[in-house]
Amino acid sequence: MEGYLVVAAVVLAGVLLVTAAMAVRRLLAPRAATEAGLRTYESGVDPVGAGWAQSQVRYLSFAFLYVVFAVDAVYLFPWALVLRDAHLGAASLVEVGIFVGVLLLGLVHAGRRGLLRWETG
Repeated sequence: MEGYLVVAAVVLAGVLLVTAAMAVRRLLAPRAATEAGLRTYESGVDPVGAGWAQSQVRYLSFAFLYVVFAVDAVYLFPWALVLRDAHLGAASLVEVGIFVGVLLLGLVHAGRRGLLRWETG
């Protein structure tokens, strides 16, 4: 029963912290709505023109490369630190092999699309 009490205490503490934060915000936040406060604002750009605009998807390739290069580091470094543990065994090696294989597949895909070419100028 002790485990359930700990979980209940953590959940209760979380609910109390969120409730306290909302109460403090309600007490301290300004209430008068101005025209500037009600205007749509995104990414530091004031809204001008029509409400619909076509966005470019070239940044998708940068996000893709970030996932390939950063996420593998997030998972491989901790795995390499505990690699000396005898309890990991062959199953861990197979799992990491599959993970690295999927990442290499993404890297090959990026290379075939020309995303890894370094262009100067």
